[in-house]
Amino acid sequence: MVRPSWDKYFMAITKEVAKRSTCMRRHVGAILVKDKRILTTGYNGAPAGLMHCEETGCMREDESIPSGERHELCRGLHAEQNAIIQAAYYGIPIAGAVLYCTNFPCVICSKMLINAGIRTVYYENGYNDLLAKQMLLEAGVELQRLVL
Repeated sequence: MVRPSWDKYFMAITKEVAKRSTCMRRHVGAILVKDKRILTTGYNGAPAGLMHCEETGCMREDESIPSGERHELCRGLHAEQNAIIQAAYYGIPIAGAVLYCTNFPCVICSKMLINAGIRTVYYENGYNDLLAKQMLLEAGVELQRLVL
């Protein structure tokens, strides 16, 4: 057995985290890491204590809203948002951390990551959000695609 690199190890964990997703369209997992230690995890889904889309149905599907558009028309939070929220909720400093995510962040998540002080983003799957990429690069956030 070949021992995985740290980056591959953390990216593999994001896939496990994504399995907790309650989104009907896409399962996304994210982890924030600093000094080779996992600080928080997040997956996409409805806020804690609310019904999941599996129970209510997906308004984005019902309205035929394309992926990457009208983010506000969704019951769920993104995985990156949940990872940041977990850090705030539990008082965990994340400035200077690295994000590992199964998907490239959308523009809303990208703005949050920039202001949270995330310096590097590893992602596996692309996401067609040119503004997100432009803003992350302008902020000096390193972007690395890592396919397992």
